[in-house]
Amino acid sequence: MSARVVVVTGGASGIGAAMVRAFAAQGDAVVLGDIDEVAGVALAQEVVAAGGTARFVRADAATSEGADALVADALDAFGALHVACNNAGISGPAAAVRDIELDAWERTLRVNVTSVLLCMQAQLPAIERSGGGAIVNTASVAGLVGVPNMAAYSASKHAVVGLTRSAALEWARKGIRINVLCPGTVRTPMLRAYVGGDEDLLEAAGRHGSPMGRLGTPEEIAGAALWLCSDAAGYVTGHAMAVDGGAAAM
Repeated sequence: MSARVVVVTGGASGIGAAMVRAFAAQGDAVVLGDIDEVAGVALAQEVVAAGGTARFVRADAATSEGADALVADALDAFGALHVACNNAGISGPAAAVRDIELDAWERTLRVNVTSVLLCMQAQLPAIERSGGGAIVNTASVAGLVGVPNMAAYSASKHAVVGLTRSAALEWARKGIRINVLCPGTVRTPMLRAYVGGDEDLLEAAGRHGSPMGRLGTPEEIAGAALWLCSDAAGYVTGHAMAVDGGAAAM
């Protein structure tokens, strides 16, 4: 497979950063977007120092300006866009349904769902003009099952699954495959922040959140994204892939 141009949103840390490293390691040129400029610049420099190709763009994927800027940078720098991984997201409020504040609900949907919509609206025409390719959106196992006291997050991730499947049907005959990853409990900065940085709680989340009895790694999720965007997955579109240690099977 020849080198491609890849955009990764939420690319400065966690699963997004693992995707950046993985795509760059196989020779792709990566444009990573994030609101964390310090971490994003550092990651791009790390990739370049290792012999890869990466650029950082400070962009808020939950705005049309940010989504457009990432695509424009990829086209300006490399002349094409073949793959996009829409990974930006937040955990949302830890609250029962009756206690969710409207502002927190709307922010969760904005970052987790609207960002995916806006990014795909910018990416799809560019990928089509580049001869086709693939998009992977990041949802969660919480987009396949219910999660008590995380209704805003779960609802947003269910929405990403539905949005992805609808887009996949619309573009199936236009040379663009669109799939969605549904990670389980993964050792990321977002999960660490959610448990207040408590290592014991992190380990407990792995023991109780997965039949495998452990946390997943960002690299394991990135590996699934590589496959979904590869020629080996050429007949896969509209698929919600759980990478969750078996959690959705319980």
